[in-house]
Amino acid sequence: MIHNMNLRKTVFAVFVTAVLAAAAFADSPLTSTDFAEAYADEPIVGAAQEAKGVINDRLMNYLASEYNPVDVKMAVINEIGWQFEGRKNSQLFMEYLMKNRGYSSAEKFYKKGKADELLSYAYLKAMDNYFEVDEALKYAERAVKKNNGSRTFQLIAGLIRSQKAMDENFCSVYQITDAIRKNQRLMNDMRTKAVGIIYDYMDIYGESC
Repeated sequence: MIHNMNLRKTVFAVFVTAVLAAAAFADSPLTSTDFAEAYADEPIVGAAQEAKGVINDRLMNYLASEYNPVDVKMAVINEIGWQFEGRKNSQLFMEYLMKNRGYSSAEKFYKKGKADELLSYAYLKAMDNYFEVDEALKYAERAVKKNNGSRTFQLIAGLIRSQKAMDENFCSVYQITDAIRKNQRLMNDMRTKAVGIIYDYMDIYGESC
């Protein structure tokens, strides 16, 4: 009888631990790193908030311009937000680029696209459906190859990579962005507050290592 009671207590304890762990990681790298708040003073980020989750010509024009800083571009996409189905922001941006930047196909864009354009598309694609990030990761990795010295590029690609790693183990999720933090050779082109917001969440996964 005592043995059975102890067994039930053990099973209950394991169950509670599992529930708490699931609750702790119910969110994900793409859905829980709201770093756009660090750019609330930027009018274009305010415009992204007003867009209610749907990209528009003003926002796409900002993302496509080589004269705008990449960290603010990523904040715009972060503010547009995420969904897991029904979003077509990446498709709209691709169509915009093909019309206004002369890319004849998605393949041409992948090969010839500018680093900022590729990263913007990748982040939009990942936020459109954060359960399916393979294509987004493909474009993000391509973008990083074209600009591998930027902390902004590395962090956005890292968040997408971390989202993919959620299917494997939580320690890997942590290690991906932790390696970026430790890379002192990167150009610090994202606001310190924004970087802090990202790591405030990502460091939770370190408890699994």
